[in-house]
Amino acid sequence: MRFKRFAAVAAGIVASTMVLAGCAGDGGGADAGGGGDEGPIQVVILGGLGAEGILADNASTAVTAALASVDAINDGGGILGRDVEITHLEDNADPTVAVTKLREYIATEGKPALVMNSGPSTVAEATIPILTQNQIINFNIGPTAGSSDPSVSPYTFDLSATVPDYLGSFLAEVEDRGYEDIAILHGSSAYGELFGSQSKTVYEEAGLNVTGMEGFDNAALDMTSQLAALKTGDPDVLILDAYGAPLGYVLQSLEKLGWDVPVMGNTSVSATGLIATEAPAGVLGTDQVKNLTMQVFASTQYDPEADGVNEAVERMVEAGDIRSSLILAYNYDSMFLFKAAAESAETVTDPDALVAALEDPAVQDAAETVILTKYGFTAEEHGPHVAPEEFAFIAPGKLVNGQFQP
Repeated sequence: MRFKRFAAVAAGIVASTMVLAGCAGDGGGADAGGGGDEGPIQVVILGGLGAEGILADNASTAVTAALASVDAINDGGGILGRDVEITHLEDNADPTVAVTKLREYIATEGKPALVMNSGPSTVAEATIPILTQNQIINFNIGPTAGSSDPSVSPYTFDLSATVPDYLGSFLAEVEDRGYEDIAILHGSSAYGELFGSQSKTVYEEAGLNVTGMEGFDNAALDMTSQLAALKTGDPDVLILDAYGAPLGYVLQSLEKLGWDVPVMGNTSVSATGLIATEAPAGVLGTDQVKNLTMQVFASTQYDPEADGVNEAVERMVEAGDIRSSLILAYNYDSMFLFKAAAESAETVTDPDALVAALEDPAVQDAAETVILTKYGFTAEEHGPHVAPEEFAFIAPGKLVNGQFQP
């Protein structure tokens, strides 16, 4: 199979397999990643644009971010004087399809210099072993149990913030607000359970009082009983994990109970569409969210002074669709990280040298990333180690081009 290439970002996401190039030409063959010193550097982005619902929305934003990033790198002179070509492999958010497409690409085009994915974690779990075997640098937005462990996945770098990263931000905000008594409500998903249990530990270790913690079944239509139990503890704040339809039921139950308590929602809350949608389809502007602030990346809140983020958004709008918040736009930072590493190591073909460069704090600073301003990769952990200042807690607002409007 040959992979069709497009020469302009304006082509957008219009095919199941495509390439954005800074110059024309076929970079295929055994050394598609750039085995020589000439020709475009080959990069692959996996993404399920043909998936259903939220998976397609998330993939659209992630793929668009990758395309826009390559466009920015090529406009800036490429990497080591070479342009970059990016191929999108449509995986339908299906691990089996992703494995098939990736293996086919490597067999026919050669090893790319870099691979990115668009989630979910099941796709990462299926493809990372192939990338490890082939010694291909890859950036991952769907963390798995071993994806950030260099002893397991030495060429993988997780971009997505972890639960401890998110909780570090929560703790800093809770302490800034002077809250001492805290209640926690979380959903029954694996993430929700982890968020709940680790939240309790973090707050108690900081000397704060957890007055109660309740979980709810994500299939439930009413959470009044859990909220009533938490209310008896008279907390200063309710920490909330809820995603999708369950969030609506939590807010309805709060209103039904008449509990006037500050609510701090995690990124699952801010990623739920009804928060950014006006009634009757959503809850924006209603009394149900009058006490709610929600955790977001600082880059997902529009700031007219944030030139780097605003340029990224402009490039993404030109490249395709931004159908979720910029919390799914990590891939925009990928090419800047790769460029900084390549220029430090003076190579795009030595994966071990690139790994060592990516672990270097000076290289991370030189990348000048914008979705997150610093990725704290280390030789011990290839995770982002996101600092609390990368986050903000804001009131719900309209979402325009991936950013909440003030």
